[in-house]
Amino acid sequence: MVALYDDAGEVVGSAPRSVMRARNLRHAASSIVVRDPIGRVYLHRRTTTKDVYPGLLDFAAGGVVLAGEDPGLGAVREVEEELGVTGVPLEALGVADYADEHTRYRAFRFVATWDGPIRWQPEEVSWGEWVTVEELVRRLDDDARSIVPDSVAVWAAIVRSWLADAG
Repeated sequence: MVALYDDAGEVVGSAPRSVMRARNLRHAASSIVVRDPIGRVYLHRRTTTKDVYPGLLDFAAGGVVLAGEDPGLGAVREVEEELGVTGVPLEALGVADYADEHTRYRAFRFVATWDGPIRWQPEEVSWGEWVTVEELVRRLDDDARSIVPDSVAVWAAIVRSWLADAG
């Protein structure tokens, strides 16, 4: 069961994930960017079996917030499931809203700093690598269509600020 949200960002009910997807109901999702101690970002390819944006690149792990679940705890669960990142604090970076013909949600954004091994969840991640913020911004500028649009929408300004801060 997935928590459903209204336009003001309040929980208004729940529905099975299949119903939420079929009707494109507004929900909440965690979105976690994983950085290493020198500031690189982990970029990964979604499997071709994902229900939304299959096969595209992504620089945020995450997933739907379950009914009754705290979004921060959902973020901890998702980054551990997808990338094997565990036992590190997540820095909350606020919320952003996203909507298109495939999905509508409130993104609870977090950043994790991780220096351990990445372990992909085979059902969700097919490949990945560490990229510099400069390389990620270049990809956003030159080939944004290869990256999931929701991550671009909810993270691009923050990623660009990281590049400006480094320069």
